[in-house]
Amino acid sequence: MRTGFIGLGAMGSSMARNLHRAGFLTGVWNRTASKATALATELGCTAAPDAAALARDCDALVLCVSADQDVLAVIAQVAPALRAGSLVIDCSTVSAATARAAAAQLGARGVEFLDAPVSGGIEGAAKATLAIMVGGEASTLERARPLLAAMGATITHFGPHGAGQAAKATNQIMVAGIIRANAEAMAFARAQGLDLGKVVATLSKGAGGSWYLANRGPYMERGDYPAGFRVRLHQKDLLICREMAREAGATLPAVENALADYARLVADGHGDEDISSMFRLTSALFTHG
Repeated sequence: MRTGFIGLGAMGSSMARNLHRAGFLTGVWNRTASKATALATELGCTAAPDAAALARDCDALVLCVSADQDVLAVIAQVAPALRAGSLVIDCSTVSAATARAAAAQLGARGVEFLDAPVSGGIEGAAKATLAIMVGGEASTLERARPLLAAMGATITHFGPHGAGQAAKATNQIMVAGIIRANAEAMAFARAQGLDLGKVVATLSKGAGGSWYLANRGPYMERGDYPAGFRVRLHQKDLLICREMAREAGATLPAVENALADYARLVADGHGDEDISSMFRLTSALFTHG
């Protein structure tokens, strides 16, 4: 399948490279044109002038953009340009309602759609080891599987359109708790005079270990938070989780607490840092830390 990629941020650029390595990538488009031009030059593919032009040249499109309104704007641009029988795979993290709206708009034109959000961080994107949560028709997933397999190692069909996004929302709630627990524990360890490098290396192999501790513990150790998964993006995701939970009649403390913490980080100018900058807040809990 001739495949185009839209959205070349920290995750998308690596995912596009992996599609190129697998022989699928035809062209790219990004709202900031310079990113598309640079990647197209690197890979020897086309930098399309707009999303519709890319859609006209491709059998499949993969999206990885920031927010619900971005997904809906791209879908509105590409839908008239796509041929019936084309395929759109949205790897963005948005609401289940947005996924269903995109599916309906494309389906009216005979275009197949999957919501396929991903997890695994910039490391998983670079290594093509992402976990991919899929919503849509099973037959569409089988058609898309070679493209998804070029980007991820775990591909799971959760159900109809929107189910992939519901699974990703579940993941983001889990992450909220993990971030806070690790940040508190690391602040405690530092206040106890422990070597944080040794804490990460040892405890990541124990019962409290996790991908997050192994990969983001070093950020907390160094006190440096390069933008892997930005605070603002997880804040956006948790607002989606809050709304979905409210629709089900629930308020989730882990979500509410994380949103309060993120509001403080954003207000203090740390919204574009990695989520591990939560350590800034928990360190302050220890007056002698």
